[in-house]
Amino acid sequence: MNELLTAIPTGFTAFIATNLDDIFILMLFFSQVNAIFRRRHVVLGQYLGFGSLVLISLPGFFGSLVMPQDWVGMLGILPIAIGISRLLNRDDASADDTAPEKPGNSTLASLLSPQTYSVAAVTFANGGDNIGIYVPLFASCTWESLLVVLGIFFSLVGAWCYAAYQLTHLSAIADTLERYGKYLVPFVLIGLGVLILIDSHTLENRGLAVLTLIISGLWLLILVRNISRASAIPEVEK
Repeated sequence: MNELLTAIPTGFTAFIATNLDDIFILMLFFSQVNAIFRRRHVVLGQYLGFGSLVLISLPGFFGSLVMPQDWVGMLGILPIAIGISRLLNRDDASADDTAPEKPGNSTLASLLSPQTYSVAAVTFANGGDNIGIYVPLFASCTWESLLVVLGIFFSLVGAWCYAAYQLTHLSAIADTLERYGKYLVPFVLIGLGVLILIDSHTLENRGLAVLTLIISGLWLLILVRNISRASAIPEVEK
């Protein structure tokens, strides 16, 4: 019984300590909601990304090993890639604001949408360092206390989404995010990815640093080529 009572404050403390920065990122996501990028994409993506972090951390409960921290830091490539993509496709993102909403959108369709996976990728990458906390936390839990901690975790994910959404409706915050949010989001995502790479000491590993540069360069080359092809299509039609 004492373990269950201890698990409650432990769960609250561990979640808040590892997810404070998610409030700001969620606010940025909610400020970008339009006819294409919906609130449900943000919520489902947040749950999907956080659930993946928990799933990867669960081997700690069974005493297994997980990836080294510097390899986990490779996840920083994800928000960098998404940020650069948004930066280069800013005009397309602005056009989405006036796009009509497609009828018959279900929860399953939203779960499988690229918008949901974009949010999940950022949540997962931003929480890469959470694994280092969750693994030993889960390893010290019994089955009962683990269920309590996980229940608190997933309840607080919903509370985090609700709090971030409500904060975007405060006049001062909403006006600022509406005016500057679409310009700020790409740089926040890129900066987030760089911080993840640095904090995880990924760039201190020469092999991983080279691998990071190669992956980033290849992805950027593919992105630029796709944008060039897309911009060439209207000229051909003319």
